[in-house]
Amino acid sequence: MICLLMNVVVEFHDTALRHNINKEDIIHALKYRTHDTLIEELPDKWAVIGPNRAGNLLELIYTEIDDNSICVYHAMDARESFIKKFNL
Repeated sequence: MICLLMNVVVEFHDTALRHNINKEDIIHALKYRTHDTLIEELPDKWAVIGPNRAGNLLELIYTEIDDNSICVYHAMDARESFIKKFNL
């Protein structure tokens, strides 16, 4: 499935849905993200922390496909270790 977020196309890799986070909550977390940082050891991947529609923090990992599209690979409830690892 492909969604549009502020003129950016968001694609979802199968692995993004592995932890039962729905696409609407992933889009919400991207739209209202509080942190977004490049992962140094994976230079084409970005780590994101943002709230789902209920206000609970999610951790996301995505890659930029081009200037107008991204692909989300990972989405789950935010873990303290994820937040600390990326200084988010």
